Amino acid sequence: MKDIYELELEKLNHTLSQINHQLNKLESIPVYHGENFTEQVLETMRESSRQKLRIASEEPYFGRLDFQEEGHAQPAPIYIGKVGASDEETQQPIVVDWRAPVASMFYSFTGGEDEAFYDSPEGIVEGIVHLKRNIAVRKQILERVVDTYVRGSEDLSLADDFLLYRLGENKDNKLKDIVSTIQAEQNDIIRAEKNVPLIIQGVAGSGKTTIALHRLAFLIYQYHEQLKAEKMIVFAPNSIFLDYISSVLPELGVGDIHQTTFQDWALHTLENSIFVKNTDAQLQQAFSIHKNKHEIMAGKLKGSIEFQLFIKQSLSCYEKDIVPTKDFEAWDGSVLQGNVIQQWFEAEYKHYPVGKRRERIVARMKRWIEMELKMISDTNKKKQLKKQATQRLNGYLKCWPKMTALSFYSMLMKQDDILSMLPAELVQETAKNCRKKEVALEDLAPLIYIHHYLEGIKLGQKFHHVVIDEAQDFSPFQLSILKEITLGNSFTILGDLSQAIHEYQGIDDWKQFQDVFNQNAQYYELTRSYRSTKEIIYFANEVIQTANIPVGLANPVFRSGESVKVVSTKDQFQSILSTIKTMQEQNVKTIAIIGRTEEECREIYGKLIEAGISTNIIEANQSKYEGGISVVPVYLAKGLEFDAVLLIDVDATHYKQTKQDAKLLYVGCTRSLHDLWIFYSGICSPLIQQIPKELYEERIDV
Repeated sequence: MKDIYELELEKLNHTLSQINHQLNKLESIPVYHGENFTEQVLETMRESSRQKLRIASEEPYFGRLDFQEEGHAQPAPIYIGKVGASDEETQQPIVVDWRAPVASMFYSFTGGEDEAFYDSPEGIVEGIVHLKRNIAVRKQILERVVDTYVRGSEDLSLADDFLLYRLGENKDNKLKDIVSTIQAEQNDIIRAEKNVPLIIQGVAGSGKTTIALHRLAFLIYQYHEQLKAEKMIVFAPNSIFLDYISSVLPELGVGDIHQTTFQDWALHTLENSIFVKNTDAQLQQAFSIHKNKHEIMAGKLKGSIEFQLFIKQSLSCYEKDIVPTKDFEAWDGSVLQGNVIQQWFEAEYKHYPVGKRRERIVARMKRWIEMELKMISDTNKKKQLKKQATQRLNGYLKCWPKMTALSFYSMLMKQDDILSMLPAELVQETAKNCRKKEVALEDLAPLIYIHHYLEGIKLGQKFHHVVIDEAQDFSPFQLSILKEITLGNSFTILGDLSQAIHEYQGIDDWKQFQDVFNQNAQYYELTRSYRSTKEIIYFANEVIQTANIPVGLANPVFRSGESVKVVSTKDQFQSILSTIKTMQEQNVKTIAIIGRTEEECREIYGKLIEAGISTNIIEANQSKYEGGISVVPVYLAKGLEFDAVLLIDVDATHYKQTKQDAKLLYVGCTRSLHDLWIFYSGICSPLIQQIPKELYEERIDV
């Protein structure tokens, strides 16, 4: 009798034969490049099918669910993959897309004898699950078959076996999809309604980013007639992170979703009319051991809803007083009354934004002049009066200058009442920057808000869905702006307050974001961590507990590994070098040396290069994460993960007993999947000293 592996191997070969036959058939058809519309549509459909079949040919499916629908005599096997595929002749599905309603049971069903169900377009479908099987296929090769549920069996020991198998794999330089291991609580978020804003607090390693990207893929599948991929956007913290997550959506067969940073989006919206002052230097200063408290205050104040309301009130006052009250006299005896111009502004064009109203009124005044000139028959006199009218119109409009976001913001900094919101030193610095058309990061939200008020939101500019990653570093003002240009409050907002390392921006409590949505957002808290071993998680939890963050601690998947090593060393570089060489012998793929500051990271990087170690350095101005061995300052490591992490300079000078340093050290610790080393010289950080000794292994390198 054949075992389950042999049976599944036969099934795989048969499925691959069907998929490859369809793919070869489609690829044999020449790509159409002509201008016939019907043929263009057909070619688009063919190319979509080609892309799906290419994905399916590599890994046709990852799971099987044997489901007996109510009223049916026998269970039917349902194979679930990243994309769906059908039999060419019968058009019956041979693989079901993971986003299909019936596939939801593969994630939501966790065992037991009770009936299962799924919500189909025709209503609730109930039945019995007889088998749940995980199947690992890589490049058409069947690697692993694991039954995680068999009806009637009491052996549940394999329930997490497949998950642990996946988590134990080494990482490369790209984040991967998790369609084969989506957990029940993750599935609930992915399949939530599109018009309910979601706020997801998730501990390090809870899969927040991956969940959000899978949610985008689900929304496009579920609401394909309402949502367009090109109208969806992902906001990430930096270019390195964008590069790291760039392969997930293509792996899921989803393209055209814009992925960017708030800074880049804002500059594009403002048509690159300004410059952002040296953000690299600003970041380095913010995360240096001696922080600039003035910068911290600036970011928090300018990112507040209170500052938004202040600007809104200022704009409202400006709008009331913007139109000159005096009459416009084109030439002697030809008068356009001021109350008529006022009536145009307040009534006829009231549905236009302020800037557009000015444009329309100026155009109408020019037309009025032309009509007045038509009544003049003398050609020479008409020419003379036209010149005079143009000069007088230009003079009249000096009382009503064209205002841009930057010019209004600059004007705001000159008003006395701004001092009720911002300190005088900060106002002076902002005004100085505006004169140079150079602004700080925290000025972008106010400028976008003013821009939208003056110019309006362009046709087609509104988003269908917005993902904000590392949202704890977003300000309420930034979120409020995006809310204005997103249809149906369709948001997925995710982050971790324990990793809110940016003192100069961001939030301390998710309530600040819930208030933006008038408490109508749905809040999820994910405490299960799938990234690190339990040894690393327990150690990191002790670090972050000292910060008293109002969220739950991480609960690790029961995956055990090496003890955390805390190494006291007189020659830190030699200790690091020795550890790296040992890891290379063990074929560890990705290793991060995480330092406290940029300068110290550059120094270590230089020494590693001199020692002949092939190493990459990650800095704020980079857009690529290369994998392998990386040296990175702790603030830029957030969002990334590595097989092994070597944290350096974890002494009493670099990591003090403060809330901010606890969060930074927590970020550094939780980047590691399998192996964590802590190095220090002199006196160990008090954040480490307070951790129970049984949670790590002490070493001394002489």
